[in-house]
Amino acid sequence: MRSGSPAVVPLAKAVVEEMKEAGVYVYAGGLVEEIDQAFSADATSGELIITDGPYAETKEFLGGLTIIDVPDIEQAKMWAGKVAEGCGWPQELREVK
Repeated sequence: MRSGSPAVVPLAKAVVEEMKEAGVYVYAGGLVEEIDQAFSADATSGELIITDGPYAETKEFLGGLTIIDVPDIEQAKMWAGKVAEGCGWPQELREVK
């Protein structure tokens, strides 16, 4: 099931509401899925270059971001699983430092 499809939206919203009720919600938002609307900024050569499209050619792309505040990695994994089920896409989990 694709993210943003009518069948997924209520499920994804329900997970966000569950996070809010649990007091772990910080932020959640989706990105525009049309890859031709992405741009990349690269200054690694010493000169800033802005190009159309994503930085790397890939079939996968970042569809959104969810930030939660939990006490441990096990709870973070549990919420990542709920988000994956709610939006129908695999999730990558990382700690923000």
